[in-house]
Amino acid sequence: MSKQLRELQARKSDLVKEARALTDIAAQENRDLSDEEVTKFNGLKSRIETASAAIDRESALISEEVQMGAHVGNHSGAGNGSVFPSVIVSDNRELDPKHGFQSLGDFLQNVCHAQKPGNPIDDRLLIGSGRGAAAPATFGSEGSGQDGGFFVPPQFSKEIFQLSLGEDSLLPLTDNVEISGNTMAFPKDETTPWGTNGIRAYWQGEAAPSVTTKPVLGLSTLRLKKLMALVPTTDELLEDANALSTYLPEKIAHSIRWKTNESILFGSGSGVPVGALNAGATVSVAKETGQLTQTLLPQNLAKMIARLPSGSLANAVWIVNNDVLPALFTLTLGNYPIYLPTGLNVGGMQVSPYGTLLGRPVFVSQHANTFSAQGDILLVDLKYYQTITKAGGMQTATSMHLYFDADLTAFRTTFRMDGQSKISTAITPAKGSATMSPFIQLGAR
Repeated sequence: MSKQLRELQARKSDLVKEARALTDIAAQENRDLSDEEVTKFNGLKSRIETASAAIDRESALISEEVQMGAHVGNHSGAGNGSVFPSVIVSDNRELDPKHGFQSLGDFLQNVCHAQKPGNPIDDRLLIGSGRGAAAPATFGSEGSGQDGGFFVPPQFSKEIFQLSLGEDSLLPLTDNVEISGNTMAFPKDETTPWGTNGIRAYWQGEAAPSVTTKPVLGLSTLRLKKLMALVPTTDELLEDANALSTYLPEKIAHSIRWKTNESILFGSGSGVPVGALNAGATVSVAKETGQLTQTLLPQNLAKMIARLPSGSLANAVWIVNNDVLPALFTLTLGNYPIYLPTGLNVGGMQVSPYGTLLGRPVFVSQHANTFSAQGDILLVDLKYYQTITKAGGMQTATSMHLYFDADLTAFRTTFRMDGQSKISTAITPAKGSATMSPFIQLGAR
């Protein structure tokens, strides 16, 4: 990138920030712009448009010069305007998964620096913005550097995302699809082989006419929702790139993991995914007749497993509250314990950090309810839960104003996802009356 182009971009950035400051003041005071402010804003807008045009011209010239492979001009010692081959230096930072930054801390320090009034924007922050050199922005969004946001380089985005998929993350257990757009539609078939509609097989008599059937397909449309993690940092931490690289990703990942898990299980569907246990297909297993309060019986768990659809046991996991653990340690079938903590079960940590219960991994989580309340023990097969996530969609921005009085700078990272159950109601069995579901909770006791 040429020095002249960087200067033009910096000039435009300053003008945009000045215009934004005008509108922010009016918004904070809950009023429209005054006549004087409107005049000033229009003047800034005109200057921004002029700067944008200059940037476009400079970018076009650079592009043409690169294509020509030579520059026209006077050479030292040769005043005849001859054309001399030029050395073409290619910028490979766009291909670098780190966009030229040494570490996540280095990237975040530059993000913070770019937000301070009067500071130029490091051109590495503009890589991947989809705006070329600097397309004019007509509204404030996290996708535009000058308006407060910068794309996290792919390598750092991947590191944060992998951290968010920790040992208690539920997202890897779902049927997830990465998408490049904002929506995805999935066909769904909720019929059963023993039902009265959908594709069915019939025994065919000799010379008898065939019975025709057709599928009954529905359509499930998911639209990405935005999840945001906000992490305040001290100025001391901002000065240490190594410490920043260690501290911030962990905090961001922890926040994303918690909110994602909660939405997968209990999301309301209003601006967040529709949770598996909030979609109408949940089965609640009632306590045993005469069962005392604050108790847990092996029959409770056995009846939960009995309500799983065929094939779900291999995928199902238990999700229990911490205060359920003491009751699990006392459960036996005859002389054999049905809960095997880590170290006693084959596979140990590779199976589950909290061991297995009746052969299935145990997740200990505050997402489950407190002991003996409904939902303190969940049994779920999340392959019946469809999710979509934005491919490479993590973005970060910073604000010095949110915690100004505490001498802190806030970093914000956004992650986009959506999800909902593949079935809308519990499954009616071919024989019997007890419905089945991949999402089961134990009732209150």
